[in-house]
Amino acid sequence: MPHHATKIVATLGPASSDPAILEAMIRAGVNVVRLNFSHGKAQDHVDRATLVREAAKRAGRVVAIMADLQGPKIRVGKFAEGKVDLQAGAAFILDASRTEPGDIHGVGLDYKELPRDVKAGDLLLLNDGLIVLTVDKVQGEQVHTTVKMGGELSNNKGINKQGGGLTAPALTGKDMEDIKTAMSFQADYVAVSFPKNATDMEMARQLCNVAAEPFKHKPGLIAKIERFEAIPHLEEILRASDGIMVARGDLAVEVGNAAVPALQKRMIKLAREMDKVAITATQMMESMITNPVPTRAEVSDVANAVLDGTDAVMLSAETAVGKYPLETVEQMVQICSAAEDAEEVALDADFTGKTFTYIDQTIAMGALFTAHHLGAKAIVALTDSGSTPLWMSRHRIHIPIYALTTRENTQRRMALYRNVHALLMDTSTDRDTALNQAEHHLKSRGIVDQGDVYAITCGEPMGSPGGTNMLKICKVG
Repeated sequence: MPHHATKIVATLGPASSDPAILEAMIRAGVNVVRLNFSHGKAQDHVDRATLVREAAKRAGRVVAIMADLQGPKIRVGKFAEGKVDLQAGAAFILDASRTEPGDIHGVGLDYKELPRDVKAGDLLLLNDGLIVLTVDKVQGEQVHTTVKMGGELSNNKGINKQGGGLTAPALTGKDMEDIKTAMSFQADYVAVSFPKNATDMEMARQLCNVAAEPFKHKPGLIAKIERFEAIPHLEEILRASDGIMVARGDLAVEVGNAAVPALQKRMIKLAREMDKVAITATQMMESMITNPVPTRAEVSDVANAVLDGTDAVMLSAETAVGKYPLETVEQMVQICSAAEDAEEVALDADFTGKTFTYIDQTIAMGALFTAHHLGAKAIVALTDSGSTPLWMSRHRIHIPIYALTTRENTQRRMALYRNVHALLMDTSTDRDTALNQAEHHLKSRGIVDQGDVYAITCGEPMGSPGGTNMLKICKVG
């Protein structure tokens, strides 16, 4: 299996729930498993988390679990016949008060606030933008529209408003219950759908921390950027999060397809600059839901996200319901690996004009710079919280970073950091003993050999978080 620094997030679903298939996917290169809380009951997710942890244990790999919250259901209701075929120019009513199933003339709404969020002239995009409706007028609970772009509309399809402006809160009552479920099995990350600002993320963090407190756990929070309103608030959202997901589906519908590639680059760059992680998602290998090989365009898409510096690339339906979940992961690993080989390392330029205000951050940067110029075999960080390896992973370097920690939850969280390999090691509180243990650990795993040079960082006194204050260059004797 080729080495890949970019991490792979795979969504669990019927296609990947067989323990043998899931284990094979993890062995092939899956680093994070996404549980989609839009489907299934609470107990289903608890069972799936157990399934993931058992498969990871059998494979001998570190795998993080990401609980992806459903967020507000901005959707149409159901149709009497399951679907209708809308013709361009036809009138169609979205009716928040309608209780009977929909027909060719109109349909009810799961999202009851729509009549208050729209006005004449607005464009509504349904089913990921495949159907476009122009709002003619709002009459009480009814939104009267004309079909601008027709097609098949089936039950519970999503609604977006071009240019944003739907007032639905990011966290629903269901999400709040789902957070409790996710914390009961200590999900490593929680992905929040449709946040508009930092307040949405702060509220999610508060709910997560309260639910996780009995387990002495704190999850990482990922903001899914999929609303037009989130774009002007990117920096504040990032500050309140541990990372972002470039959720290109809903985002493309709200801002237009053409705007997304540049936004993707901007978001990944900003995340790296702010020491946060970035996940690129949606339709990355879409054709592999039904085909055993990706299209050339998909290969380019994944490779470009890697060259942009994304921490992870994500598979959704490809691994949840696709015919080729394992093959999709294998293809993705190959693409990531080839793109990484082509990357240019410009560490010297990265550090030009930069000032580092913290000792631990300065040590992290010193380790990168020294290892790069010495051609070291590995960079090793003894870490409690995972901050030092995170800082190191924000810079492109073709030397693997090994993070040695005593904490399992820190180890799993680092599964999402680009180019970081997290190992569990019960380090001694005595510095010299710990450094010897670390070298023994690396040698026993075949990471370093006789004569190899590696850089190692740690903190004194040992075991106190945020205390990295030492860099040592070692040669294996």
